[in-house]
Amino acid sequence: MIAPFSVLAEDDDLPRWDLPEQIARLYGGSLGLDEPCVIANFVESLDGIVSVPDLPRSHAALGDDSEADRFVLALLRACADVILVGSGTLLASPKGTWRVDRAYPDAAEAFAELRSRRGLPEQPCVAVVTAGGSFDATHPVLGAGAVVLTTESAATDVEASVPDATEVVAVSDGEAVDLTAAVAALRERGYSVILSEGGPNLFGGLVASQLVDELFLTFSPVLAGRAVAPRLGLVEGVELLPETRVAGRLRSVRANGSHLFLRYALSPM
Repeated sequence: MIAPFSVLAEDDDLPRWDLPEQIARLYGGSLGLDEPCVIANFVESLDGIVSVPDLPRSHAALGDDSEADRFVLALLRACADVILVGSGTLLASPKGTWRVDRAYPDAAEAFAELRSRRGLPEQPCVAVVTAGGSFDATHPVLGAGAVVLTTESAATDVEASVPDATEVVAVSDGEAVDLTAAVAALRERGYSVILSEGGPNLFGGLVASQLVDELFLTFSPVLAGRAVAPRLGLVEGVELLPETRVAGRLRSVRANGSHLFLRYALSPM
């Protein structure tokens, strides 16, 4: 079991939900979200890397196998109606389940209680964004009943390849998935809290489309380094500055050991 987080700074006007005692004690207080919302969660190395595509379980390596980071991951999943991932993240996580209890088993009962208090099912839904090109239709998470958000041109092939439990939704024309339409499709299905767990290309697209309300960012003390193989930063696939300025307003700072846990409200300027 982790030691409780230290709260270094936090806005007084943050929403606060009624959390089970164990979660509130470990997190150092309450957590709440303004609904509806799109939030994102990442762990980043000290030198700015959030993903190493060729490294299995790169999230764990970049997070220095931090139990505190896994606790926050589980907490945000417990708050979410749906977890949104890109097809690259699906490929990089062949055994991924995106279940709350797998992220931090020591507080599984408390997270289940939190979901019950909020009237949510046992696990959040998983939604995958893909244009069809690098999509793993055999991934086990699809057999549990996921949502695939894709294009009109790719929908027929995707639907033919996935299990019957998976819903395929064609949200837009063209070669790329319109993320505004994808979020709207999730809203139509009653999903209020959308948690994006990446990757950085999906996050970049969401930010460029002005869809992300808050970013939860864990700073890990490890250095990842760069050489020849690609190592990805927080935002990939889009250019923001100088034409587009997206700024974060710091709302909360927590620490656990040498890891920092930051919460930003994001707003285009």
